[in-house]
Amino acid sequence: MFIDNGESGRKDSEVTNLIDMSEREYFSQFAKRTGMFIGRTSLIGATAFMVGYDQAAQRYGGPGLDGWREWLMANYQVSGNLVWEAQIRQVAWPGWEGGWDLTPEQETHVLKVLFELFDKFLAEREGAASGS
Repeated sequence: MFIDNGESGRKDSEVTNLIDMSEREYFSQFAKRTGMFIGRTSLIGATAFMVGYDQAAQRYGGPGLDGWREWLMANYQVSGNLVWEAQIRQVAWPGWEGGWDLTPEQETHVLKVLFELFDKFLAEREGAASGS
């Protein structure tokens, strides 16, 4: 459970059950409190968490990350032969050609890019699902 900060339209200080959240609300909480979910905050850890979420969602009939990689390819100039984690690195650092070790500043930047893009993706998916 989380104490809602009012961004979801709920009253301030209202306790929010993770089960009752939309995927967008859930991942907003994950972005704000990544370390609470995965311990040491890193792109690799966030990616592993999101892949695990995807697998569980698909197993139980949810959309998970369906369309995420394709959305990145449609909206940003990223290589189609890369996994989405590497595509995020390409968006964060145009011209990136590999290398997985990140400085703390680079981790902060790439996670900011990841969560901003993922929120845009989820907003578009929610809009398409609701017909708006």
